Amino acid sequence: MNKINMKEKLRLIDNYWEPKIIGEANDSYVKLAKFKDEFVWHVHENEDEMFYVIKGTLTIKFRGKDVVLNEHEFIIIPKGVEHMPFAKEEVHVMLIEAKSTLNTGNIENEKTVKDLETI
Repeated sequence: MNKINMKEKLRLIDNYWEPKIIGEANDSYVKLAKFKDEFVWHVHENEDEMFYVIKGTLTIKFRGKDVVLNEHEFIIIPKGVEHMPFAKEEVHVMLIEAKSTLNTGNIENEKTVKDLETI
């Protein structure tokens, strides 16, 4: 039971779209990530996913609409909903999601991170 300083942890993240584990709660990971540019359209068939914006602006694109998240706003994306995160400028994000969640969902490509690092 140690406190976690997110600013210090974010300094350890160099690459975009590579979430890092900073904690665990029940069957979920708490992760930090930095995003910039477009990600990939994908679906998480079995997991809900929460994006909380710490710094910057994140757009979550859905088929038919976009949701813009500013600092200190979050969204929970239910399982089965296709989406694509996009950040025009660097954005810092906290994610809370099931331990089974693959960052690219049903897609595997160069942005897929299977072995998550704990920082």
